[in-house]
Parts: sequence; C-alpha cells; structure tokens
Amino acid sequence: MATSNLDSSPPVSQEITPPGVVSGFQHTPCYCEENVYLLSKKLCEDGISTSDCSDLFVIFISNEQKQIPLWHQKASHRADGVILWDYHVICLQKRKESNLPHLVWDLDSTLPFPSPLVEYVAETFRPSFQLFSQFHRIFRIVHAPLFLRCFASDRRHMKDSAGNWVFPPPSYEAIAAEDGTLHNLNEYMEMSAVDVVKTVGADTLDDVLSKKFGVLISESQLEEFFSIIS
Repeated sequence: MATSNLDSSPPVSQEITPPGVVSGFQHTPCYCEENVYLLSKKLCEDGISTSDCSDLFVIFISNEQKQIPLWHQKASHRADGVILWDYHVICLQKRKESNLPHLVWDLDSTLPFPSPLVEYVAETFRPSFQLFSQFHRIFRIVHAPLFLRCFASDRRHMKDSAGNWVFPPPSYEAIAAEDGTLHNLNEYMEMSAVDVVKTVGADTLDDVLSKKFGVLISESQLEEFFSIIS
C-alpha cells in the first residue's frame, strides 16, 4: 500500500470489548492482504470465527485511480488518521445473532479492534464527507474460505524496476494458492466502476459464495449486502 494525506476533522469513537488484541496477530506494514489472510486463519484456529471461516469475508477497497481516503489509519501522520491508500484490505465477521453487530477487523486502524461495522463505516469512510469522483471507493467482497484457498502473492508489486524491495517483505514464505498459483493479487486489486453490481440481492450473495474473486459493490451497498446474509 502507498500513501498520502487528506484534510478532515476527527470523530468520536466508542470502545467495545474485543476478543483479542492487535499484538496477537501477524502484521507487516504495507502487506495488508497477507495480514488479513493470516488474521482470517487465526480467527478460525482460535475459535473466534467458525472452524471453516464461513462467517468471514475479505474486503478489498480501491478504485480505478488507486486513491482511496480512509480515516483512523495508523500510518497517517495526522491527528484524525486520514490517509490515501492505493488499496486496503480488511476482514468482516458476520454475526448470526441479530442483537450482535457485524465486526470489522482492521489491523491498520486506530479504532477498536474489532469495530462494529456501522461504527467502522461511519468513522473510516465518512459517508457524509463529500469526495471528488476520483476518490470514490469500490469494494470487492470475497468469501474467506475461497480467499484462503485461492489467494496468491509472490510480492512482485513491492519491488521497484531494479528488483529492490520498496517495503521490507514478511519473514515467512510467500503465499501460494492451493492450485499452485503463485500470484493473483492484481486480480483482487483491480476495480472498475462499470463492474459494480447494479443492485444487491440473493444473486449477489450467491456470486460472493461461489466466485474466487468475489463481487464488486459500491460504498452505499456495503451495509445492505451484509444485511441480506442469514
């Protein structure tokens, strides 16, 4: 992930009691897709998620210009934590109990870990903040079980033209897909507004549960999509 800054003022956050702490999860700066891959696995292994990860969804956030403003990010040098990422990746946990909020797990956020979806959306995306069209965010929703089987990255996107690392890589081996694919990160990151679904419905959910690269939705459809999952 690459960064810059954007102006705004900070909101107020309300704490929730987290089932874990950030320090218990693997985190390598600027490798958010790998961080979420390992986080998803650990949530399942530790019994915080279901054993098959079926309640988890991986969400890639980007746009055609690779410029998305997010607030409350640790990499920001501003008091309100606003930053421009080229892309970002988070994990969402769908809670089946109607009285419990869906949770967003974002290792790069200064918000409570995890945060309720409604709070995370309000404070990280600032829907009321008017953005120029080049900053409009697009969301790729991928079911975690598919992501854990299909995702692969040889980290080529973190090397310059001379083959030097732009950002130091994680110490563990690069992640390969179960079918032997070594790199498909670009297919998760690339997004176009023309490919965003027109409406969210049962067919959208079916596609998310069956397609390894998931479905593209708009910011206004994010909470609606998770409201239709039983």
